[in-house]
Amino acid sequence: MHNFSSILDYHLAQRPDDVVVTQEERRLTVRELHERVTRLSAGLRELGVGRGDVVALLLYNRPEFLELVYAVNRIGAVFLPLNYRLSEEEWAYILDHAQVKVIVTEPEFERPVDRIAGKLTGLDHRILVDGEAPSDRWTRYEPLLDRHRDARVVEPVDVGLDDVQRLMYTSGTTSRPKGVRITYGNVQAKNLAHIVHFGLTAADTTLVCGPLYHVGGLDMPALGVLYAGGGVVLQRKFDPEGVLRAIQEHRVTNAWLAPAMVNAVLEVPDRESYDTTSVRFVLGGGEKTPEPVLRRIMNAFPNAWFADAYGLTETVSGDTFLDREHALSKLGSVGRPVPHTRVRIVDESGTEVPAGELGEITLRGPKVFAGYWRDEKATAAALKDGWFHTGDIGHVDEDGFLYIDDRKKDMIVSGGENIATPEVERVLYEHPAVLEAAVVGLTHPRWGEVPRAFVVFRPGAGAGPDELREFCLERLAKFKVPVRFDIVDELPRTPSGKVLKRTLRDIPVEG
Repeated sequence: MHNFSSILDYHLAQRPDDVVVTQEERRLTVRELHERVTRLSAGLRELGVGRGDVVALLLYNRPEFLELVYAVNRIGAVFLPLNYRLSEEEWAYILDHAQVKVIVTEPEFERPVDRIAGKLTGLDHRILVDGEAPSDRWTRYEPLLDRHRDARVVEPVDVGLDDVQRLMYTSGTTSRPKGVRITYGNVQAKNLAHIVHFGLTAADTTLVCGPLYHVGGLDMPALGVLYAGGGVVLQRKFDPEGVLRAIQEHRVTNAWLAPAMVNAVLEVPDRESYDTTSVRFVLGGGEKTPEPVLRRIMNAFPNAWFADAYGLTETVSGDTFLDREHALSKLGSVGRPVPHTRVRIVDESGTEVPAGELGEITLRGPKVFAGYWRDEKATAAALKDGWFHTGDIGHVDEDGFLYIDDRKKDMIVSGGENIATPEVERVLYEHPAVLEAAVVGLTHPRWGEVPRAFVVFRPGAGAGPDELREFCLERLAKFKVPVRFDIVDELPRTPSGKVLKRTLRDIPVEG
C-alpha cells in the first residue's frame, strides 16, 4: 500500500491521542485528524472526485490544508498546491492547464476565483473554508464534513509508486510555469531519506513557517515528520518573532527557513530572550550561506546544526544536506546526497567531469520526478538517460561534497573569464553594513558582461559605492568587482527564498 494517506491509519493504531497538528489554539490529535479526513474523503466523493482528478488548494497555512492532502490522496485523486502570491491570470493558466476539477480556498480569494472560474473548462466545484458561501456555486467546507459525520472509514485507494500524488507548478525561468508530476514513489523515497538522514521520530515537532504550497514548507521536513509520527506547528504566514515564540512554546525540534527568513529571525531585536534550545536542526538552502551568517545562526540556535541544503521541486527537495561535522570545514558546500540519490557533474556533452571542475548538476534516484504535466518537450529536455538535468552549475570536491556555483544563466562571462556570482555575493555579505546582496551580469560593450550588485543594508547602516568597491577590491580579482552598486530596500525572491535574478537583470540602469 503506497498511498501516502495510509500512514494515518498506522498512527491511529499506535498513538491515537498524540497531537499532530497545531495552529494557535487549534489542536488535532491523530484520532481527530483521521476522523476529519474520513469525513472529507466521503464529502469529496459525494462531489464526484475520484481517481486521477485534480483538486487545487489555494490556502494559507492551516490544518485544512493537511486534511486535504490526506483526503485527496485517500480517494486516489491528485492535489495541486497553488501559490497564493500569483496573479489571477497565472492562477487561471495553472488551473486550466492542470484541468482542475475542484478548488478549495478561503474568503480572501473567493472573488478572484469567481472571476477566473468562467475560463476553466474542467472546474466543477468551488469549496470555501470559513465564511459564508456567496452563492450556490460554492460548497462550504465544514457543512460538507458535517454531512458525513457518520461516514465509515474510507479505505485508501491502492496506488502504484508511479501514480501521481500531486502536481506542483514551478516558478521556473520559462514564460509559463511547468507542472511537476510528483509520484507516490517520489514522496515515499523523500520521506524515508529524510527520516534516515535526520533521525526523525515521533518525538519530533516541525515548525512550518514557509508556505505549504511549496516543497520547503510541505516537505522540508513536515510530511516526513508526520510520516514518522511526529507533529507540526503551523504558522499561517511567516512572522519572525512568531517563529521564536512558537519554538519556545511548542519545543520545536526543526524548521525550514529560506535565506530571507533566516535573516529576518536573526534581526528580531530581543531574540536572545527566547529559549531555542529544543531545536536540533534548521534546514536552509537556496543560496550559499556566508560564514558570518552561519555563525549567527549557530549562536541563535545553540543546540542545532544548520543543514545547508540543495534540492528542487522536481525532486521533492532535500537532495543534499551539509552535516554537522563539516558545517565549517566544508563551508559553502550543500553537503552530500541523501540515501538512494546520486549527484553527477557533467559538461555540455553530458560527460562526467573530474572532482573540482565546474559543470551542470544532474541527479538520479527515486526522488526524481516523473516528468512535466502535458509537456513532453520540457520533460525530454530535463530527463536524459535517467538523469535529471537541473540547469544549475556546481562542482564536487574529492570527498563528494557538492558546491553550487551558479545557475547556468547566472554565470557572468566577462572578457572570456567566468564569474560565479555567489563568490562576489559572499564578499559583500562580509561587509558589516550589508544585510543581503545579489549580483547579476550587466551588458558591457567591451567585456560582454560585467558584475552589477544589488545591496540591502542593515537597519540604520549604510555605505557608499566607493566604500563597497574598495571592500571588494581587497578580496576579489578586479574583474570580479561589481562596476555598479544599486541600493534597494529588498531583493525579489521566489517563495522558496531564491533571489529572482531574472527580475534584477531587467531593472534598467539609471544615471
